[in-house]
Amino acid sequence: MGNILFICGSLNQTTQMYAIAQSMMKEHACYFTPYYADGLEGFAARLGWLNFTVLGGRHKRETMEYLARHNLRIDLRGEARSYDLVVTCSDLIIQNNIRNKRVVLVQEGITEPESLMFHLVKWLKLPRYLANTSTNGLSNEYDIFCVASEGYADLFIGKGVHEGKIAVTGIPNFDNLKSAQNNSFPFHGYVLAATSPLRETFRWDDRPAFIRKCNQIAGGRKLIFKLHPLEDTPRAIREIYKFAPGALVFTHGSVDQMIAKAEVVITQQSTCTFVAIALGKEVHTNLNADQLKQLMPIQNDGISAQHIAQTCERVLHTSLDVLKAKRRQPQTRLKRGRADIS
Repeated sequence: MGNILFICGSLNQTTQMYAIAQSMMKEHACYFTPYYADGLEGFAARLGWLNFTVLGGRHKRETMEYLARHNLRIDLRGEARSYDLVVTCSDLIIQNNIRNKRVVLVQEGITEPESLMFHLVKWLKLPRYLANTSTNGLSNEYDIFCVASEGYADLFIGKGVHEGKIAVTGIPNFDNLKSAQNNSFPFHGYVLAATSPLRETFRWDDRPAFIRKCNQIAGGRKLIFKLHPLEDTPRAIREIYKFAPGALVFTHGSVDQMIAKAEVVITQQSTCTFVAIALGKEVHTNLNADQLKQLMPIQNDGISAQHIAQTCERVLHTSLDVLKAKRRQPQTRLKRGRADIS
C-alpha cells in the first residue's frame, strides 16, 4: 500500500483524477489537492491575482466543493505526508515538492496550436505556462505521460516529448463521447457556440466578430452560448446580449450534453470540439477539423481511467532510482504506447 497524491485543476481535470483514483483506492491511500504553485506564481495566486487560472477563483472553489461532496481526503499542496506517487493533470508548472517523486502526467484534453509564443518558450526556456497547453509534456519532469490517442502521441513526440515516456491509454471524460446523447437538456435543434478564454489567457480574440459569425451561421435558428469556466463572465454576457440579443447564455452545465442536442456546433479552441465531431454534428471551429479527427481520443466505452491506473501501478513498482536515472537520459525511440519503465 502506498500514498498517492492527485493534483487537480479545473473541474474537468478534477473529475479525471477522481476517476483514476477510484481504481486505486482499495490498495492505496489516495489524497487530493487543488492545483498549486511555488515562488512568484504561488505568491500571486495567494493574492488573488491568478483567479482566472486553475490556481484560484472558480476552478479552485469548484475543485474543493467536488472533493468535499465525494468525501475525498484532501492534503492541500501535498504537504502533510510523503508520497510514493504523484498523478498530475498538468506539467506547465512542476511543484517543488514533487520533483523527486514518481510522477504520472495525464493529458486533460485538447492542446492549443503552436504559436509564436510556443517557439519562444522552447528557444528561450521561458515558463511553459506562457504558451498555455501547447507546451504540455515538455517539462520532462515525469515518468509516464498518459495521452488520449496515437494521433496525440505523434503530436507530442513531434514537439520533443520523449517517446519512451508516452503511454496511449485514452483519457477519462473523452473516451465514451456517445454517452452524452442520453440527457435531459431541455432544448434541441439549436446552434451552440462554445467559447474559449482566449483573452483571459492573453491571446487575441475579436469577440464581437465571433458573435456576429455565430449569428450568421444560426440564420434565424435558436442560438445558445456556453461560456468557458475561465471567462470573465459579466463581460462575455454583456457582449453577447449586445451583438446577439436573442441568444441564450449558459455559464454552467454539461457542454457535452448541449452538443448532443444541437444541430450545429461552433467552437473557438475547445476540447468539446471532439464531442461535436464524434457525434457527427456540423462543426465550425478555429481549429483544424481534419487534424482533430486524427487526434480523436480513443473511444473505449469509458475504461481509460482503469488503463491509467494500471500504468500508475507499474510506476509504483519501479525503483525511484531507476526512474530518476531515466529522466536524465537522452530521448530514446521506443514503440508508442509501451512506455519503458522497467
